[in-house]
Amino acid sequence: MKWKLPLVCALLGGSAAFGADLAATPPMGWNSWNLFAEKVDDATVRGITDAMVASGMAKAGYVYVNIDDTWEAGRDANGNILTNNKFPDMRALADYVHSKGLKIGIYSSPGPKTCAGYEGSYQHEEQDAKTYAAWGIDYLKYDWCSADKVYKRTDMPAVYKKMSDALKATGRPIVFSLCQYGLDKVWTWGAESGGNLWRTTGDIEDKYSSMSTIGFDKQQGIAQYAGPGHWNDPDMLEIGNGGMNTAEYRTHFSLWAMLAAPLLAGNDIRRMDADTSSILLNAEVIAIDQDRLGKEGWRVKKEGPTEVWMRPLADNALAVGLFNRSEMLQDMAFSLDDLNLKGKYKVRDLWAHRDDFELKRDKPFSATVPAHGVVLVRLTPR
Repeated sequence: MKWKLPLVCALLGGSAAFGADLAATPPMGWNSWNLFAEKVDDATVRGITDAMVASGMAKAGYVYVNIDDTWEAGRDANGNILTNNKFPDMRALADYVHSKGLKIGIYSSPGPKTCAGYEGSYQHEEQDAKTYAAWGIDYLKYDWCSADKVYKRTDMPAVYKKMSDALKATGRPIVFSLCQYGLDKVWTWGAESGGNLWRTTGDIEDKYSSMSTIGFDKQQGIAQYAGPGHWNDPDMLEIGNGGMNTAEYRTHFSLWAMLAAPLLAGNDIRRMDADTSSILLNAEVIAIDQDRLGKEGWRVKKEGPTEVWMRPLADNALAVGLFNRSEMLQDMAFSLDDLNLKGKYKVRDLWAHRDDFELKRDKPFSATVPAHGVVLVRLTPR
């Protein structure tokens, strides 16, 4: 078979190869910011941890429980970073998360202050990395924010590599997430700066317009930079936070899976309704996101408000998404020629959970796709 990959993937060597085992597939977990923001605290993190296990999310692959901004206090007389009263004992919290079979993440900035105005890691990179390792931290989100006040934009690769090197020097495997909103084409240098993932855009909002612009329009032409150990990150999931309907949230999850994006839930896991649970726990869609081949998908066909996306998968399978960006039902179709394929393929609908079609040269696949919705299928060669 032939695939229309936009560009030939560049070979990454040296420091870029570090972390391939650490993030062999896109990280999955939960992050506090989208819903809780500054209200996150020790009790919330423990409750979310328990709910991730009880709900089945941990079993489905959601591993990381990530604390975003506002956990920081100042520093002690020796310069060691301190937690504020919301997090009285970070090591004890990490131990609790680990006791449930999960991993814990934390947040900082290369600047003097974080986005919310708390203590950053500027001039304390090695010290903070050692502290995180001592606490048992497994994941660091590193947000540019006030770094603009002390660095030039051209310093970004070296600034991020400095923290990456500090994390590696601790000897503890810590996933390193670069958060600088896609500036300076981070996908071209993020892996060499030690990033396991890097944000490709500004912050997502819990609105269809925000999600669709980020997912459909701002990820074009960068698929070749993603792969095992280093992933394009279109930001965290908003599924279950109430700003979109079920069809739109299915689109959100399907598109992120096609993009081989990290799946970091941002809702209150303790209070999921049935629709939210059915989306976040759809094992067949998760399998697309976590496919071991590690190839990011791309758009192969666009007609007005409708788009067809494809993603190569292991064992010569493919995922194909029919996305309807209009506000009314649309009849959509794709053929073997659209995908530059030959042969016959079994077609499985990953939201309806059924096999009901065989794709071959004289028989295109067609479906009626709801407004702002998706039909996501897996193609398996006969």
